[in-house]
Amino acid sequence: MMTLLMVWAVTGTEGIPLPYSPRMDDGITVVLLCCFFLSAYVLSRSRKFLLQLVKDFLLHRERTSIFATSTAADMRYLLLLTLQTCVLGGVCLFNYFNDIRPELVHHVPPFVLLGIYIGICLLYLFLKWLLYSFLGWIFFDESTTSLWIESYWTLLYYLGFALFPFALFIVYFDLNLYLTIIIGLILLFFTKILMLYKWLKLFCNNLYGSLLLILYFCALEIIPCFILYQAMMQLNDYLIIKF
Repeated sequence: MMTLLMVWAVTGTEGIPLPYSPRMDDGITVVLLCCFFLSAYVLSRSRKFLLQLVKDFLLHRERTSIFATSTAADMRYLLLLTLQTCVLGGVCLFNYFNDIRPELVHHVPPFVLLGIYIGICLLYLFLKWLLYSFLGWIFFDESTTSLWIESYWTLLYYLGFALFPFALFIVYFDLNLYLTIIIGLILLFFTKILMLYKWLKLFCNNLYGSLLLILYFCALEIIPCFILYQAMMQLNDYLIIKF
């Protein structure tokens, strides 16, 4: 009996491995820290320019595009903020899909998944920019198209600032999945409402035009979100099968 106890004490029992969690991933922590320092750096260097962007967006000032008068440094900061929005969007998507499909990280390394989601966000924004530029070239004059694209990017910059605390909460405070979806949909809803507001200011002249514009808005802003979500679900299934 004593021999059996000694053997059990030496060998022990096999532990149960903890499931993967983004809050225990050092890579996620480094990414969020980089986003924090990037936001602080840009705000310290280009705060007035960012405030001017949001004032022009809300007041709808008729003028030449502010991008034409901005400095090279300002444009560099704006590109960094766009990248930050995509990175934080990728982190939020990574956390969401890890909650609904936890087996993903057992097939694909977490940093690879995060890179894929960030790349998808970048590709989505690039395709939207191409689409807006093409439609503006066909239907509107250059100044109106420039104003809309500028307004679109302004929303993206500030969406990145809003996504940062949201990403912190869902990663480190382990928010309920239902609550995460609700908050995410609220952010998306307000972003789309602001886009619709700008569309009405720029492209609408009468009530008939407003109704037609809302239909175009659904086709260009709402439906692509559903298509993107379904595409990502299919991509996750593909990754699980192939890896």
